[in-house]
Amino acid sequence: MAEVPSSHRMLTIYLNNHLAGAEAGTRRARRIADAHPGPDRGDALRQLAADIACDTASLRRVMRELGVRERRPYAWLGRAGELAGLLKPNGAVLRRSPLTDLVELEALRLGVLGKRQLWAVLADRFGADSRVDRSRLDELAERADRQAHLLEELRLRAAGVLTTRP
Repeated sequence: MAEVPSSHRMLTIYLNNHLAGAEAGTRRARRIADAHPGPDRGDALRQLAADIACDTASLRRVMRELGVRERRPYAWLGRAGELAGLLKPNGAVLRRSPLTDLVELEALRLGVLGKRQLWAVLADRFGADSRVDRSRLDELAERADRQAHLLEELRLRAAGVLTTRP
């Protein structure tokens, strides 16, 4: 029978999975922002990408505070998955399709919702732990809520490329 991993090992796996997703989300957010250089959506997307990068740094800090080491193979697997996701069909071969915005915004929003859950789990399990700043976890959760709201607005706007007419 297989041995059950220790609690610390499970925490290490959990946080490294989220870190891999956070790094992928940071790259995706930057890619989306770069595709929209104008002030209309571009400014909001650039700020979002910067905030997501800060959230990734915050996750690294929490990992250090809890004595969890980064496991680079998780990041490599996350990067491979992200690159595979770039191969999705979008109706255009050599250029960016309007459908790409919709799909990427949906994927990024799902990642932000997952990050929101991460902060909630950490606040629940480690909120009273002196190594972790509970108020910072609450701030990160609130920022994730704002990010998800912005992404939902942008996603619905991007969905305008879909019509029911042939």
